[in-house]
This record gives sequence, structure tokens and C-alpha cells, in this order.
Amino acid sequence: MKTNRIINFFFASAILASSAIYAQALPGTLNWYNGEGTGMFTNKAYGLLKGKNSQAVIVAVIDSGVDIEHEDLKGKIWVNTDEIPNNKIDDDKNGYVDDVHGWNFIGNANGKNLDAACLEKTRILKKLMDKYDGVDESSIKSDEEFQLYLEVKNAVESERAEYEPYLESLDQFDADTRKYISDHLDYLLNVNFDDRSLIGDNPDDFNDRSYGNSDVEGPDALHGTHVAGIIGAIRGNGLGGDGVADNVKIMSVRAVPNGDENDKDVALAIRYAVDNGAMVINMSFGKDYSPYQEKVMEAILYADTKGVLMVHASGNDAKDTDVEPNFPTALYSMQATPTPLWLSVGASTKDKGELVASFSNFGAKSVDVFAPGFEIYNSVPQSAYQNLQGTSMASPMVAGVAAMLKSYFPSLTMLQIRGAMVSSVAIPSGKELNEMCNSRGLVNVYNAVKTCQKLVGGK
Repeated sequence: MKTNRIINFFFASAILASSAIYAQALPGTLNWYNGEGTGMFTNKAYGLLKGKNSQAVIVAVIDSGVDIEHEDLKGKIWVNTDEIPNNKIDDDKNGYVDDVHGWNFIGNANGKNLDAACLEKTRILKKLMDKYDGVDESSIKSDEEFQLYLEVKNAVESERAEYEPYLESLDQFDADTRKYISDHLDYLLNVNFDDRSLIGDNPDDFNDRSYGNSDVEGPDALHGTHVAGIIGAIRGNGLGGDGVADNVKIMSVRAVPNGDENDKDVALAIRYAVDNGAMVINMSFGKDYSPYQEKVMEAILYADTKGVLMVHASGNDAKDTDVEPNFPTALYSMQATPTPLWLSVGASTKDKGELVASFSNFGAKSVDVFAPGFEIYNSVPQSAYQNLQGTSMASPMVAGVAAMLKSYFPSLTMLQIRGAMVSSVAIPSGKELNEMCNSRGLVNVYNAVKTCQKLVGGK
């Protein structure tokens, strides 16, 4: 997740600011995404809703973890009222002990948490090495599994070759960059690293669900806390950036490590969110390979049957996901039609001249909308704030809009709300995003509110 999914986060962060914690927003970036022009017109939309009551909407953030004590998230964290905190009993009988604010699928029962994990291509290579290392390529060229082995072997070796030259000069980099390089060589691209031994489950057995813990923050909640703040940070309090939705409860579901998330964790995280009342699920992660696509697809379809909207970051590889999928996806190869309650989101900038962020994935079929994802200032752990960028930031913009609309128009289904957002996109300066997404535009909260008002008869 924290490699190309956050546009090589540590390198990108060095461009955004020079200090470790950025107390001030970069000039011109504070709340630009809620404004007009290339923003989402969020603030203007709230003018249409003045005096109207709202209902709290639960938004699940499947991510690296959330700092639930952040000053700008006070009152915005979901509480499982059927669970008694810290009594080591599964009070509500949902299968998870002390899950007061969510669940951590990448930890163990002793309270230890996974931080770094392999990339999926590394895991695949590790599984296939014993079978195919040294095999004569000419003898089994038609074997699909062997071709996959060759593909991931080349990918892992090529990427390791990119980082290895820096080992001799690590002292020339700052601490974050050194860690970034070392993590890739020691963990993400290391076939000898067992990224599941700490957790203790069988990652290939989706019925083996007795793992994890209730620590919903984990060792590195920067990414997830930023995502949560975009969705629901307190509006108008002068702290950091404003959240998009003003009446939400954030459910933290930790399933995304420093590396690639595991299909099993993703599938169970989606089911957990649905079963515990989330109406919107934000998924700011993705990967190139998905060994257990059918299991993840089953979880996605389960959420769809329960009327839950899933919002997913399109990815930061500047690639066409119509051709190269970013998993999970609304349309797996075994599906005839896309999952209806799904929104894939690309990242836009505040610059009308370069509206689509250079790093953003796109797809005329596979990406639905674009939303602000460049130089976004919002919450990070320890009640601090930071500018970050990526489709990881664009996705919670849309999740926040969906939650806000559901909050003020509770009689509408999430499918109706999805339709309202997609049909009411804005096209700044008349620049249609024809080849970039199927809606051809940017999410516009003001337009979406007006559309929802029409759907409920002007109320």
C-alpha cells in the first residue's frame, strides 16, 4: 500500500515539505478541495442544507489504522456500544473480542502488530519458486502458472535491482528515505521474509478467522488518519483541513500494511464493516496481483447485497486500469457485469491547466469519477497535520460526499446516492475527461445535493 499506492510516499513527502511533521499547510492548499473552482464546492453545498437535520453515517476506513484520539476526530469515531471495552470478552458475539472502535486484521491475539509485509508479487514468487526454479523454459512455455512465475520473478528482481545500488550510500539520505529503501529490500521484495508468522493464521484459509486484535491504530497510522480526516475531520474549528462530511462515525478496520494487503484480510475487513453497520467503505489501497480474486469478489458482492457503497482509490501508477487492473476491482474476470455499488476514484489537482494528477490511474470504463487528490492538508497521528497526495486522498473525498448525502437524505439508497454523484459531476473549463473516467468529470457536492433534493421531492 505505501509503495506506489502513495506515489512512493517518502520521496513525494520530501517534495511537499522539509520537516518531519508539517504544522502549516503549503501555501494555497488549506481546504482547497472543499472550495469552488477545481474543488468540490462542498462549502457551497452546505448552504443548501442549512437548517436541515442529519443522521450519523458510519464510514469504514479499511487502511493502515487510525489515530482515534486525534484532536480533529473527537466525536467522529465509531463506538460499538454492544461491546464492553477491555474485558477480553466478545460481548456482542460477532467473533471479535473488544472491537469497540473496529478491528485490526494484521495483528495477533497478544497485541503485536504487523508493519512491513511483502508485495503480492513477492508472495507469489515465494510460492512458485520451489516448483519452477531451474526448470527448462522451453519445455513448459504454454503453462499459465509458469508464465506467472516468470513474470513475478522478473518484476521482483528488476525492482530489487533498482534499490540495491543505494545500499552503499544510505547515509546520504534522510531517515525516512533510508527506511523506505531498506524496507523494500528487507521486507517488501524479500522472498525469505515470512510476513504472516507474527499473525499466526493460515492466509490461504478464509475460514480461519480467529486472528487479529482490537488495536485499530497500529504502529503506523499516518495514512489511515489522513484518510479519516478527509472524510470527517471537524468542520470549521480552525484545526487542519475540514472533513467533507459533518455527521459521520469513522470505523477503523486495519488491514493494510507497509507493503501489499492480503486478499484474506481485505475480504474479511469488508465483511466486518458491512456486518457492523457501515454504509460506506473507503479503500485507499490496491495492488497488481490478487491470488484469491473470487473470495474478495464474494465479499464485495456481499456488501453490494447489503446496500453498502464501496469507494476505491484507482491507484498511482499513471496506468490505464481498463487494461491493467488495480485490485480489488468492481469487475473481476469471472464477473459478467461490474458491481453496482462501487466507485473507483482518480485524483485531480487544483490546477485547471493540469486537472488530472500526473500519477493518477485512469480508465474510460474502470474509473468512475475524479476528485481532489493533490496537496491535501489534513490530519496525521499525534494531533498533527500534513500535506499528502495520491488517489488515496481522492477516494475519501468521494466517500465523504457519499456519507454526507446519506446523512442528509437518509431515505435514499446508496445506489441512488451513487447515481446522484456520478450524474452531477462538474467539468471545469469544459475539459471533459473522456478517456479518463466514465463520468467524464469531477465530483461536485453542490450539484449532487441539488440532485438528491430532486429525488426526494425538493425536501
